[in-house]
Amino acid sequence: MAVWALGLNHNTAPLDLRGRFAFALDQIAPALAGLRQSHTRHPEAAILSTCNRTEVYCASESVQVDHTLGWLAQAGNVPADALRAHTYVMEGGEAARHAFRVASGLDSMVLGEAQILGQMKKAVHAAQEAGALGTTLNQLFQRSFAVAKEVRTSTDIGTHSISMAAAAVRLAEQLFEDLSQVKILFVGAGEMIELAATHFAARDPKAIAIANRTLERSEKLASRLGGEAFRLADLPERLQEFDVVVSGTASTLPIIGLGAVKRTLKQRRHRPIFMVDLAVPRDIEPEVKSLNDVYLYTVDDLSQVVQSGHERREAAVAQAEVIIDAGVQSFMHWLDQRSPADGVVTLIQQLNAQADQWRALEIDRARKRLAKGEDVDAVLQALSRGLTQKMLHGAMAELHAADADARAQTARAIERLFLRGLHR
Repeated sequence: MAVWALGLNHNTAPLDLRGRFAFALDQIAPALAGLRQSHTRHPEAAILSTCNRTEVYCASESVQVDHTLGWLAQAGNVPADALRAHTYVMEGGEAARHAFRVASGLDSMVLGEAQILGQMKKAVHAAQEAGALGTTLNQLFQRSFAVAKEVRTSTDIGTHSISMAAAAVRLAEQLFEDLSQVKILFVGAGEMIELAATHFAARDPKAIAIANRTLERSEKLASRLGGEAFRLADLPERLQEFDVVVSGTASTLPIIGLGAVKRTLKQRRHRPIFMVDLAVPRDIEPEVKSLNDVYLYTVDDLSQVVQSGHERREAAVAQAEVIIDAGVQSFMHWLDQRSPADGVVTLIQQLNAQADQWRALEIDRARKRLAKGEDVDAVLQALSRGLTQKMLHGAMAELHAADADARAQTARAIERLFLRGLHR
C-alpha cells in the first residue's frame, strides 16, 4: 500500500493563493468524492484545510500524485503547472513524518500551537463520515494523534508559544497605549474568533461586540465575555463605533470592503482603526491596507510576531523529532507487515536472510585463512569472488538450463537486475 501527501502552506504559497484552496467543513464530503473519482484507482483520502494550509492525504496500491495535483488545481481554478511551484509532495515514510509533525505543531506558523490537532481530528472525522477513510489512512492519523499527545506531554514544545490571537493583542497594544479605552468588534463566532476574543477580553476593553450571521452563537460568546451581539447585516452601520476589528468568518468572499472602510473613516473623523483578518480566504479586501489611519494585519503578517520564541524551544523541537522518528518507524513497520498479495515483503525478507547467510559464511572462511597467516590481499580477493559467485549462481544456472523462450525472458530480467547501471 502506498501513502502520499500533497499540500501548500504558509511557507510555500501566499495568502491569496491559499484562499483558493480553502475548504469549509461542509465542502469536504463533496470534495473528497470528486478527488477519489479523479483517480484511476479510487484512493483512501482526507483533506486538511486551515488558514495556514490545505493538504490532501491519500493511500492506494500505487502513488498517483499527478492525479491529486490535477484535481487540486481544478478545485482552485489554477493551472496545474502554476500550482506545482507552490506545493510539496511526500510519499511513504516522509508523508507519515509530515503528518506527525503537523499534528504535533512543529510545522505550524505558531510553533507548538495546539489548535492544529483539533483541526486535523475534524478533518479525519469528515473523511470518515464521507466514507473516504480506509484502514491505512485511519492508522496514519490515529498514530499522528498518539505521537502529538506524547510530544505534548514529554516536551516543552508548547511552552512560551505565541498564538495568533496573542500576537494580535501585542500589535494592538503598540497602536493603542491602553486597550481598556478602546471598543473591539469581532466578526464571526468560530474557534479563531473565540480564541482572539478571549485574549482581548483579558485586557478589559471599554466595549466588546460580536457580529455574526446567526445571533444564537454570537450571543453565547458575547454573554461569556460581557459584550453585545448583533447581526452581520448591521455591520455597515455599526463599523464606525469600533477602534479594533478582528474578523474570521468562513465566507468565500470579503465581507468588509474598501468603500465601507472609507465611509467609516469619515464618520470617525479619521481616528485610527486596527484591523486583523484571520480568515482564509480574506474577510477584508486587501486594498483597505493602503488607507491612511487603517492598520490591517493578515495571518501572514502576524507570523513575524509569532516567530520570536523559536530559539528558546530548539531543545524541545529536538526531543519532539526523536519521538516522531520512532513513530514513523513504527508506522512503516506496520505498513510493511500488512503482507501484500504478491508477497513482495516476504520475498525481500528472504533475500536479506540469504544474503546475510552468504556474507557470514564467506567472512568465517576469510577469518580462518587470515588466522593461518595467508596474505591479506589474497584473502580479500577470495572473499569477494565467493560472494560474487554465490550471488550470480542462480542467474547463471537459469540461463544455462532454460529453453530458448525462457532464456530470453531470464536474460531480460537479469539485464534489469544486474546491468542497470550500464544502460544509463
